[in-house]
Amino acid sequence: MVGIRKTVSPNLVALSMSYILSLVGMTQWGIRQSIEVEIIFISVERNIAYTKIKPEETKEIKLSQDSYSENWPVKGSVEIKNLSLIYPFSKSPVLNRITLSIQAGEKIGVVGRTGAGKSSLVTSIFRLFEPYPNGCISIDGVNISNVRLSRLRSSISMIPQQPFLFEGSLRFNLDPWSEYTDEQIWNALESSSLKKKIEEMPEKLESPVIENGKNFSSGERQLISLCRAVLQNKKLIVMDEATANVDLETDKKIQQSIHTLFKKSTVITIAHRLNTVIGNGYDKIAVLDNGILKEFGSAHDLLCNPESLLSKMVSAMGIDSDTNLRKLAYDQHKIGNFLEKNLHF
Repeated sequence: MVGIRKTVSPNLVALSMSYILSLVGMTQWGIRQSIEVEIIFISVERNIAYTKIKPEETKEIKLSQDSYSENWPVKGSVEIKNLSLIYPFSKSPVLNRITLSIQAGEKIGVVGRTGAGKSSLVTSIFRLFEPYPNGCISIDGVNISNVRLSRLRSSISMIPQQPFLFEGSLRFNLDPWSEYTDEQIWNALESSSLKKKIEEMPEKLESPVIENGKNFSSGERQLISLCRAVLQNKKLIVMDEATANVDLETDKKIQQSIHTLFKKSTVITIAHRLNTVIGNGYDKIAVLDNGILKEFGSAHDLLCNPESLLSKMVSAMGIDSDTNLRKLAYDQHKIGNFLEKNLHF
């Protein structure tokens, strides 16, 4: 501008400066819009990627007709034979030739260090990833690999580590399909030790639940998840470290409720803490290590062997915990023997 100040009129210079400022603003707007388009196209790419995901089950199984009873499983017995599981992104199996037999009504604890394969066992039962060989898991004699996923997963109750609550009413979170009466829901709440809490809320069953249940404590969310399982009243219950994020007192309350409410159901509990499954009424404990079933038996029998992996895990917790857990296991064993003798008479 300085070089041409004698050849260009001031009016034209002022007009040029005005247009340059407007052009800068338009350039910034264009850049912002291109970024918005890029962000939106990420969502489009995700939707396209979802359409390319392979179905979880074959078309034959999806269209197949159920050949078993409407109330399956009726007993809740589980047979696992040579179960192996390998994730698509992994080169080595996370579960290797697992074999165990769970009788109807038994309470089974599954323990092991981080990465032992505890949650992978749950993954196999729900067929989130297909276990192999075909037929390695059967429930009440039915090969779950031939069961439609919608039927399989709706036939088993799940109490997860992080229970998810939907935004809406408490009633909707407990009974989204309106299958149960108010009386049944209140009975389930009472069984789950939540009735008093809900009765104190102004809107009772219609009380609002904010996103992911943040207006309830962690323990209360777990009890709501337990209440769902009580309403469903299935013969097979799976708990995947459901009490890992609650205090010991709430853990104890949940375990007591499980053994009372699901007395006739089979319960498989993936335990983060040994306190959860030792001395709490569990019939047997499965100990996993690097995807291999190392031990399977009662807590008392396993702890009587100082060389057992469970015994070593308990000893590593310190003298106080070691003494307490061994005493709990012995007391449960003694009570079990007493009850067994009386039943024979």
